Amino acid sequence: MSLRPMRLTDLDRVAAVEAGAYLFPWTRKIFNDCLRMGYECWVELAEDEIVGHFVLSMGPGEAHVLNLAVHPDWQNNGLGRSLLRRAVERADRLGAESVYLEVRPSNFPAVHLYRTEGFRKVGRRPDYYPCDDGREDALLMRYDVRETAPMGRR
Repeated sequence: MSLRPMRLTDLDRVAAVEAGAYLFPWTRKIFNDCLRMGYECWVELAEDEIVGHFVLSMGPGEAHVLNLAVHPDWQNNGLGRSLLRRAVERADRLGAESVYLEVRPSNFPAVHLYRTEGFRKVGRRPDYYPCDDGREDALLMRYDVRETAPMGRR
């Protein structure tokens, strides 16, 4: 397994991972826009196969995990946890004091993952996500880089 920056040539494969991971996936164009805007976009490789990715935006003193996905064939083996930890480590290296993310309350595995890694709920965004019967709220969660024990050492 290896992590490296996402490239334009990865976008078809990244979009395929995204489509396999989510009912309402980001499009190839969204990932392209993230690269163009200079966001921190990373892919996880198993040999030459992209099996996961994350997108991180940076602001003064904070980071925002905009997207994190794992190919369905690679889920439930710790890869999501590893990607989350690496996103937080990257944010820390770039000077973030806090890392934010949104998650669907109905995505119980993701909510559990984020909580066990030290993220805590700090708000709710109404009607944030599309869903089959309209819209779903998002939980806004925060990880305090300087105040929370380093991930993996709890």
